[in-house]
Amino acid sequence: MALEARCKTTAMGIMPYTSIDEALELSLSLDIPYWPQLPRISFYQDMFAQTSQNFPGIEVDIENRRLRFDTARFQQELLDYSLKIDKAETFALTGEYASVYKRFLKASLSRYHAIRGQIAGPITLGFVTLDEEHKPIIYNAEVKGLLFDFVQRKANAQYHELKKKNRNAFVWIDEPGLSFVFSGMYGYNDYQAKEDYQELLQGLDGPRGLHLCPNVNLPYLLQLGADILSFDAYQLGFMPKEYAGITAEFLKKGGIISWGIVPTEAAILAQETPETLATRLINYWEATSRSGKLSVGQIAEQSLLAPAKCSVKELRQKWAGDDDLGQTSQDEPGAKKEVRAVNKAFGYLREVSGIPKDRYDLE
Repeated sequence: MALEARCKTTAMGIMPYTSIDEALELSLSLDIPYWPQLPRISFYQDMFAQTSQNFPGIEVDIENRRLRFDTARFQQELLDYSLKIDKAETFALTGEYASVYKRFLKASLSRYHAIRGQIAGPITLGFVTLDEEHKPIIYNAEVKGLLFDFVQRKANAQYHELKKKNRNAFVWIDEPGLSFVFSGMYGYNDYQAKEDYQELLQGLDGPRGLHLCPNVNLPYLLQLGADILSFDAYQLGFMPKEYAGITAEFLKKGGIISWGIVPTEAAILAQETPETLATRLINYWEATSRSGKLSVGQIAEQSLLAPAKCSVKELRQKWAGDDDLGQTSQDEPGAKKEVRAVNKAFGYLREVSGIPKDRYDLE
């Protein structure tokens, strides 16, 4: 990869803003900007709605802010879909789904070292989309197989569009549903998910990126075949020895880790400073260094820094396992407070980034 991490800053796509200008300004202030996903502006800007565009059988219910799947419609639309599968526009983000994305593409993006896109992962999309019997479509073998192929093609289409704007473009798969596969409640286990995900990531063009916020099982994630792994590092608290060893091996092979180190929840962020967050991060790196005989400076060179989680509270709760996955409210109480917390978190992020950049001479 031509991408040089060196403690550069980036962030997750989902943001609580109702102003496109404000969201874009914040995104473009980072070292590696991304196109914001703004579900409070419209459900068309929800990451699952965006990813589902043109998938057979899926209907976007704007009024109720959810996706619906009709099995009979799926069968009816399969032939038409198969005839369009080689056309780029089938997998492009267009129309109302793409209003923020297209604004991002109009920005001066070639001046950045890299830019980033994102797409919802097939596991989470398969869990949040229910059929007429209220059953997640991940359990329909025919639909699941097509869903993985569909997301792979959409990720590749987005990558090639972004690469026209910046040669170091990359796209990561946003897959909070990977936290579900270790629970017997969901009927789709970690062994099945690992096999499916390795095949998915192998078929991605460009750097293979994966992002997950909740319930991190780091050894598992690092074995799925990603080149760039983004995760909520803040939640770890300390780096367990079994995590440190496999993290070092991943980095030795040239992998890049995006450490989500700055909390976006106002109450948690209030307990931290850029210095305490940088100390927590460097403690992780030192543990990894001791376990894997890799210098802390080398770890810093292969690290990106980011906020810890998605900044929309309701969605964070959904990834924790609440019912009615995928819904969000445009008028959620406290939304303005979330925006203030995100602004503060991004300010902290830039300061945290500067500490290892100075310490390990990465500027």
